[in-house]
Amino acid sequence: MPRQVAKLVVSPEDRKELERRVASRGSKRSEAWRAQVVLMGADERPIAEIMAATGLSRHSVHLWKRRYAAEGLAGLEDKPRPGRPTTLPPDKTRKILKMTAEGLPIESTHWSVRLMAKYARTMTWQVRQVWKGADLKPHLLSRFKLSQDPQFAEKVIDVVGLYLDPPDNAVVLSVDEKTQIQALDRTQPMLPLRPGKNATRTHDYVRHGTASLYAAFDIATGQVIGRVTQKHRAREFLGFLRQIDEATPADVDLHLILDNSSTHKTWVSAR
Repeated sequence: MPRQVAKLVVSPEDRKELERRVASRGSKRSEAWRAQVVLMGADERPIAEIMAATGLSRHSVHLWKRRYAAEGLAGLEDKPRPGRPTTLPPDKTRKILKMTAEGLPIESTHWSVRLMAKYARTMTWQVRQVWKGADLKPHLLSRFKLSQDPQFAEKVIDVVGLYLDPPDNAVVLSVDEKTQIQALDRTQPMLPLRPGKNATRTHDYVRHGTASLYAAFDIATGQVIGRVTQKHRAREFLGFLRQIDEATPADVDLHLILDNSSTHKTWVSAR
C-alpha cells in the first residue's frame, strides 16, 4: 500500500501556477491531471473523488501527491527513464537521409514512416527521429512554376521594390479579382439555435447566378477599394480602374500591381 500524504500545503504562487495548468488548453493532459491531483489533495478531497475527476489510478494519485510534497512543482515533471537510450548508427541515419532525398518507394508517390522503416530495415520511431532532426517532411509537397517571360527578373525587382520601398508621393495598390462567386440561398429559412438543438438548414439550395469581386489593397494603409460585378470582362475591369482613379488623390503617382489575366490586357473602347 503506498504511503499516504496526510495533507498537502500549497503556496499561493504554486496554486496560481497549478490552476493555470489545469485551465490552459496548451497544457498536456498529463500536466493538467497532476496539477489537479495536487489542488484537490490540498483541499483534502477524498482519493476516490480525485480518481474520478482525473481518471488516474489510486497508485498514481498517491505518487503525484508524494512527489509534490517532497519536491514542489519540480516533482510533477517527468523523470529521466533509466537505462541507456537507444541510438541509431550513423550509417543507418545517412542511409535514411539519402533514400529520403534521392529516391521514392515503388509502391507510393512519397515516403511514409512505415515505408521508410521497411526499406531501411529499421523502426518507425527511428525514422521519425531522423526526419525530425533533419526537418524533413516527405508527405508535404509544394509547387513552383518557371516563368517564360524574358523580362521576369526585371519585373520581380520592380514589384518587390514597390512593396518594400514604395516611392514618395505615390500610392501602391495590389489589384486582383475573385471570379465565379456563386450566389446561393437555401430553399427554406434556417431554424435558429436553441437549448439542446443545433441550428439547422436545408440541404438543398437555389442558385442566383455568379458574381465577380474586384479589390485593390493599399499596402501602406491597409484600406481596400472593392467592386462587385455580374460579369467578368475587360469592360468591368476598366470600370474598376476608373473607380480606383476616382478614389485616389489626383496629385500622387499611382502604381498598380496585378497578374496577367486576359481581362487586364484586352483593348476596350473608352466610351
